[in-house]
Amino acid sequence: MPDHDFSDLSALFLNCTLKPSPSPSNTQALMDNSIAIMEANGVAVETIRVADREVPPGVDEDMTEHGFERDDWPEIQQKVFDADILVIGTPIWLGEKSSICTRVIERLYGYSGNLNERGQWVYYGRVGGVLVTGNEDGIKHVAMNTLYSLQHLGYTIPPQADAGWIGEAGPGPSYSDPGSGGPENEFTQRNTTFMTWNLMHLAAMLRRAGGIPAYGNQRAEWDAGARFDHPNPEYR
Repeated sequence: MPDHDFSDLSALFLNCTLKPSPSPSNTQALMDNSIAIMEANGVAVETIRVADREVPPGVDEDMTEHGFERDDWPEIQQKVFDADILVIGTPIWLGEKSSICTRVIERLYGYSGNLNERGQWVYYGRVGGVLVTGNEDGIKHVAMNTLYSLQHLGYTIPPQADAGWIGEAGPGPSYSDPGSGGPENEFTQRNTTFMTWNLMHLAAMLRRAGGIPAYGNQRAEWDAGARFDHPNPEYR
């Protein structure tokens, strides 16, 4: 019998819709399917709609130091650090992820130079995925961009770590609109399910293995002169 106990895991879903509460969010409607699977398997899940918070632009840890009166990102960032799994949900606008999603990536980047207790980049040992909604083309483009950003920061990306739904090209119903066919779409259901299980499986593997092995990727050791078998050939 496979071990499906993920009760030692936690997940954070960041909804990057442009609409603040209480406006309905199609992105949230899709994310709720993944959340339901995780919660059914014991994962502690929290969701934040970023549009409801004050998150200034920038790549520093606290943007109040640059003149902004309020910055809610440090509180969100702590929840990021506390989570084994990060799922970013975003709509598509003009073929790209939302401006809020871009801002989230930038703020995550502001902490990427920090190290964990093993001397690795601070996001090591966590897994990431992305969910995308819209009524225009661009799911794969948005997923490619977002997942690249997460892995560059240090997240581990499992197989098929993206899912999404778009309607017909051009203006039309969104995912959760009546008659859209979004919630009933078997392709989206399957991809969302596989993504969710792959996130849980990989997060559990990393947690139970103690994270990514801490050899060959420690910044302090590199700075101290270790080269981890890099040959450093002379130019000829």
